Amino acid sequence: MSSPQDNPHKGRTGLDRIIHAAGYSWAGLKAAYSGESAFRQETWLCILAAPLAFWLAKTWEQAALLLGSLLVVIIVELLNSAIEAVVDRVSFERHELSKRAKDIASAAVLMALLLAAGVWGAAIWQHLR
Repeated sequence: MSSPQDNPHKGRTGLDRIIHAAGYSWAGLKAAYSGESAFRQETWLCILAAPLAFWLAKTWEQAALLLGSLLVVIIVELLNSAIEAVVDRVSFERHELSKRAKDIASAAVLMALLLAAGVWGAAIWQHLR
């Protein structure tokens, strides 16, 4: 039986580890963008809304909340896509646990979107009054 120290991917340290981790992260972003239409849509929503956050915000804290809520949507969508990929990797066969995993991940995306909508709605309301 092999230990974690025998794993060649776990032996990297320092700058070498950071460089490889950044490469894996970039590959993950590219895979999500090319394979997930929801991720593409949310990415473009964030790109277009980010400048608006600075116009809407009256303080740096508000800008951070507006931008942070967008980032939460992206993060949760990435996790949702990862869960879907793992479930599909295991089997395309319909199974209640697979459905539950995908449904729960989808619900997490919905909650992130509702959070962002609430933060943005409050900011727009405050800006207009």
